[in-house]
Amino acid sequence: MPNWGGGNKCAACHGTVYHAEEVQCDGKSFHKCCFLCMVCRKGLDSTTLASHDQEIYCKSCYGKKYGPKGYGYGQGAGTLNMDRGERLGIKPEETQTHRPTTNPNPSKFAQKFGGSEKCARCGDSVYAAEKIMGAGKPWHKNCFRCAKCGKSLESTTQTEKDGEIYCKVISVLL
Repeated sequence: MPNWGGGNKCAACHGTVYHAEEVQCDGKSFHKCCFLCMVCRKGLDSTTLASHDQEIYCKSCYGKKYGPKGYGYGQGAGTLNMDRGERLGIKPEETQTHRPTTNPNPSKFAQKFGGSEKCARCGDSVYAAEKIMGAGKPWHKNCFRCAKCGKSLESTTQTEKDGEIYCKVISVLL
């Protein structure tokens, strides 16, 4: 005789699971909405499921928790990731504390991409994408203007006097 009053119990919420909403895994029943990764809570299906000791995970979280560790065991292209697995119960290794250097020379990174040089007009960091050199100093594109009239300058239309830049028209008047 059929069981008209209910169905199996959901392994996640322990509520009654009716046939129309049932998902089965490892002999257990789940509501479709309860069939979630135990770590990231993403919805699962037969292609994204990985189970371990009666627990269900998405393949990504399963790999982080139970997969191989170390160099070369990424999860595909571009896997640089700062997740060290604390939420999976993995204890992070001791990290070295950062000690700022007193070296006055900027790093190779700062030399290449900018940021260590300061704009001669506003004093903020100048990055390579916005850097213009004039009068032997770095400038932001927006700061590379005549000190007298405010006209935007280019390397061919600027002149320098006493460490400041001017348009060539104004320099005749100085």
